Amino acid sequence: MIVTVGNTKGGTGKSTIAFNLAIVRGAWLIDGDRQGTCRMAMAARAGVLPLVQCDYLPDGKDMVKQVQASAHKFNDLVIDAGGRDSSALRAALAMSDLVLVPFQPRSLDVWALMDINALIHEARVINPGLRAMAVLSCADSIGTDNKDAVEALKDFPELVYLDAPVSRRKAFANAAGNGLSVLEATPKDEKAMAELKKLVTAVFMPV
Repeated sequence: MIVTVGNTKGGTGKSTIAFNLAIVRGAWLIDGDRQGTCRMAMAARAGVLPLVQCDYLPDGKDMVKQVQASAHKFNDLVIDAGGRDSSALRAALAMSDLVLVPFQPRSLDVWALMDINALIHEARVINPGLRAMAVLSCADSIGTDNKDAVEALKDFPELVYLDAPVSRRKAFANAAGNGLSVLEATPKDEKAMAELKKLVTAVFMPV
């Protein structure tokens, strides 16, 4: 299964989600974001088992060539792409089974979904089987912002809401800084672990 974690807006937590998904699934991780966040996190993981292959492919043409040549070696492939409308994001959408769009419960993030919604619509011309799901990232623990953001998602018909929010927790950042998923890090953050497990199940469940 090829899963792209992408958004045309930066700062949505997509690299953290892609990094964690890849480790839990033992997937091939492609860092298609020129910032190279996943590549740096994987460098911090050096020597930690299970080994996770990570390749930095921010150019769309290069990404397509590598995926066509090597995807058959893996059960799953996770692509971290986006932060802007790039050749890597467009290439990833053209090849993926699912695009997961993280967005924060903030007005600017919700408004920015218009751009990725349009890209997904275009991608479905050549990849009609592409599924697209939006997930709350850096979700709030209290207040009504989460609910309001999910309600606003109805304005973007290409996206289906995935009810597996990832909250704003230090555990995710601390773990990634050490090259670990939150399931591997100590001390254990049970709430963060539960959120990740729910997300993994929701993304990779049979359809």
